[in-house]
Amino acid sequence: MKISLKTLGVLQEASFSLGELTIICGKNNTGKTYATYALFGFLSTWRETISIQIPERFLETLLSEGSVSIDINEFIKDTASILRKGCENYTKKIPEIFAAPSDRFTGSEFFVTLSQDDYQHNVQFERRMKAAEADIFLLTKKYDSNELVITLLAEKGQLKVPHNVIIQIISDAIKEIIFGKSFPKPFIASAERTGAAIFRKELNFARNRLLEEISQNDRKIKPLEILTKNYQDYPLPVKTNVDFTRDLETIAKDKSFLCEKHADILDDFADIIGGEYMVTRADELYFAPRGKKIKLPMDESSSAVRSLLDIGFYLRHVAKLGDLLMIDEPELNLHPENQRRMARLFARLVNAGVKVFITTHSDYIIKELNTLIMLKGKKPHLKDICSRWKYKSAELLTAEKVKVFIAEEALLKREGKTRNSRVQTLTQADVNQEQGIEARSFDATIEDMNQIQDEIIWGGEE
Repeated sequence: MKISLKTLGVLQEASFSLGELTIICGKNNTGKTYATYALFGFLSTWRETISIQIPERFLETLLSEGSVSIDINEFIKDTASILRKGCENYTKKIPEIFAAPSDRFTGSEFFVTLSQDDYQHNVQFERRMKAAEADIFLLTKKYDSNELVITLLAEKGQLKVPHNVIIQIISDAIKEIIFGKSFPKPFIASAERTGAAIFRKELNFARNRLLEEISQNDRKIKPLEILTKNYQDYPLPVKTNVDFTRDLETIAKDKSFLCEKHADILDDFADIIGGEYMVTRADELYFAPRGKKIKLPMDESSSAVRSLLDIGFYLRHVAKLGDLLMIDEPELNLHPENQRRMARLFARLVNAGVKVFITTHSDYIIKELNTLIMLKGKKPHLKDICSRWKYKSAELLTAEKVKVFIAEEALLKREGKTRNSRVQTLTQADVNQEQGIEARSFDATIEDMNQIQDEIIWGGEE
């Protein structure tokens, strides 16, 4: 999947593609978060922005004969056009995603391009629709079949569902079949996650107090409209974090696929934070340090514990195979040792089937990922290094799984221009099995620091 951007924040023109592990690095204020938020917004809303028109003849056949078969290929041939129009619709929604005035996104463009390998139409699909506890109709598609079969289950005289609703249900089913496996389900941990962990209850109470104040006001006000408008003053990723932390008691009742198949990953995460998260039936959140008989509320826990809260609950209770875990600055509040351990955790998640997308300023994370890539090479001495430094085979990465982009100014041939011009963009960095990631985003700063220290130590000698 390739994402192309134009005039989005500081990014003038850029494109990047998703790997199993995708990394965007660069200096502050270079567009990393703009690219991340825009991608998260699209993956969160594509079902609303992509539209598939269903011919009325299918509805007529369903209502008259009780069933209808739809050849999915009739819509697959128009996939590029459908996706392009969906991206145009999404571009109009970008101000809402960023909770910012629309004039800031004048001229913005967001487009997604899918390769043939990205499409996975050969899927099994089944959905039973109900109304008032009664079955209305059944939609099914068998594996290795191009036919979506819709069967009416209600008596014709008892079907009281508006026709436009039936058309929308059929459209949604076809969208799911065509695009459902192409776009991973995203989960994001934004850079504001530490504050959300501390103030999760206050964020609830703030909304309740707002309702109370409105109810005591004599003016004719629609409380829900004001409440929604107030809450949408935050970008979608931040709002998503707030909603997630507010619902931890419910979330904690489920178990992710990692609990059953990769419990060792969860154990390693517990080692990083040095304990376990706990949520009580009274919706009280605690951190229990290992080896101590105490429970700490979030405001008494370390900043590292708070910054990893969302990620911890996602891994243990939410994660599904094929998901996309997006983390804005995973190094927040972490000691260099734990930054390295997070890099190893990302590699294990990728190898377990969870895609990972990060933005980072951390040289420790990049260099540890370099190590994991290079250790996957074929040189005979690498196994000995893995053994001595206790690297596990599940932590090693093939270079093909990793894509790295640097947010920076670069010369670029722009549409309608005769010469290359210097623009803020995303430049793909080289990743190879022998040398890892070309991390020039950090190299210049490190080289400057080393030179200064060399001059301090050796400069006075003649």
